[in-house]
Amino acid sequence: MNTVRQLDRVVIRFAGDSGDGMQLTGDRFTAETAKLGNDLSTLPNYPAEIRAPAGTLPGVSSFQIHFADSDILTPGDHPEVLIAMNPAALKANLRDLKPGGTIVVNTDEFTKRNLTKVGYGDNPLEDGSLEDYQVHAVALASLTIEALKDFDVSKKDAERSKNMFALGLVSWMYSRPTEATEEFLRGKFKAKPVIAEANIAALKAGWNYGDTTEAFAVRFEIPPAKLKAGTYRNITGNVALAWGITASGVATGLPVFLGAYPITPASDILHELSKHKRFGVTTVQAEDEIAAVGAALGASWGGALGVTTSSGPGIALKSETISLAVSLELPLVVVDVQRAGPSTGLPTKTEQADLVMAMFGRHGEAPIAVIAPQSPSDCFDIMLEAARIATTYRTPVMVLSDGYIANGAEPWQLPAMSDLPDLTVKFATEMNAVDAKGEEIFLPFQRDPETLARPWAVPGTPGLQHRIGGIEKADGTGDISYDPVNHDHMVRTRAAKIAGIEVPDLDVDDPTGDANVLVLGWGSTWGPIGAAVRGLREKGVTIARSHLRYLNPMPHNTARVLARYDKVVVPEMNLGQLTMLLRNNFPGTEVVGYNKVRGLPFTSNELQDALEEVIKNG
Repeated sequence: MNTVRQLDRVVIRFAGDSGDGMQLTGDRFTAETAKLGNDLSTLPNYPAEIRAPAGTLPGVSSFQIHFADSDILTPGDHPEVLIAMNPAALKANLRDLKPGGTIVVNTDEFTKRNLTKVGYGDNPLEDGSLEDYQVHAVALASLTIEALKDFDVSKKDAERSKNMFALGLVSWMYSRPTEATEEFLRGKFKAKPVIAEANIAALKAGWNYGDTTEAFAVRFEIPPAKLKAGTYRNITGNVALAWGITASGVATGLPVFLGAYPITPASDILHELSKHKRFGVTTVQAEDEIAAVGAALGASWGGALGVTTSSGPGIALKSETISLAVSLELPLVVVDVQRAGPSTGLPTKTEQADLVMAMFGRHGEAPIAVIAPQSPSDCFDIMLEAARIATTYRTPVMVLSDGYIANGAEPWQLPAMSDLPDLTVKFATEMNAVDAKGEEIFLPFQRDPETLARPWAVPGTPGLQHRIGGIEKADGTGDISYDPVNHDHMVRTRAAKIAGIEVPDLDVDDPTGDANVLVLGWGSTWGPIGAAVRGLREKGVTIARSHLRYLNPMPHNTARVLARYDKVVVPEMNLGQLTMLLRNNFPGTEVVGYNKVRGLPFTSNELQDALEEVIKNG
């Protein structure tokens, strides 16, 4: 009889060839874990090549999940369990595995040819190099083929189901249900019911193998987390962005138009939004990035909420049209799901290196609002904020997500419709001025005294005809103007509009109030920083933390917050872009950057060590 042991948390990594279905396996394990009520965080890691040669290190795909009975902030620094489908997966991931960790390895792939392909001189399953780990050698492919021998499927198709055998085994090991996965498989292979039932049989065979073999003497349980009461679902950052865009249309009362061109890792936003036409969402896959943003800006001109999504290379191509939106003073939401560059770089890996481009990457003086979500679930709220700012201030807004947030998942509490903000837009419908003759006229650049926003007049509104274009406009009338004094005035006015955007104050987490060091992050560093600070405080270290969701303009109390601390440490997945901005904007603050660009998020342990070093050195 198996022993059941209760744990408070565990980190598991599935790894194999990109054709082994590791992302699907991880997704299904995550879905079942979310259904049980655990708090969780995931880290999918894709190969950068479209199809790397099978069995090679560049072709390894992995999916890591950290789940627990309490609040967690990251996908975990190091897996405690590694499912390795081949020698490449073992070699690429072994260095991350905790000492004494568990390895479930597919022995069928440990042939001499496959071992040589990744540089193994001897078989690590036989040479004693894994003696510090708990190794379970399982012939996953052979066992799957045997389990499916009575199904009318080819040997090749049967072997492809080995990821489901592995999922069944790990589901047994960690007391995860499989019913929802069975239902999922029947839906996924609806047109091929034999394939569906074969995969389900493999899933059950994996479960039964764990239950009956003597190799697995212990199975584990992780109780549900104590989450705030409500309805939850598992959500990725990209899906949350898409849902936030949809909700923004509802909140503003505007039709939503997405102009996009497929690009990793932003494409899933287009895919998800295309499902929501019933909410007044129109999606257009344009022929290129420039056409996509042009269509989105045209939609804003026509009275819709124009949105365009991309990653760094696409944002660079969109920059001229974003500059045009600044000149036209129309709402435009631009989503940049950052990836590792420059150029094509590492398209499936994460980075935070587009901040300076978002701030300044346009010709002329063309300031825009820049905001950043801090987690997958925060992507929903950040899109509502982007819509608020864009429509209220008539400006482009750049949303800086990244690959880590986009593909990662966590539980998200569904908001009630009544909780959505009222962002109702009022279009200009009447004349707003009187000319020298006393006749009523429309001034398209007459500004709201509080927001400095100009009227938004939908084309075709009777009597509100006005000129539109990229050439500089005269204040008020919008007539073409080459007057140098007017140009200076318009440039300063557009800058003042952005600087005056109302954003919440910067919150500080400083329990004792006497910390000397503040850790300040932005974007996806929120989780690793939070975990690192939590670890330091458990060791008795006094330290404060804060996080910037609003990068332009920054919260109005930012200077006061920074002035309270001797040092401000800024971890970033770039070479110090926020650090540079802080040093420039707040010259009296000692800002210390901690920077790495590895295509991977920070681990909490490395941040903890770095912060301890800063504190120790005064």
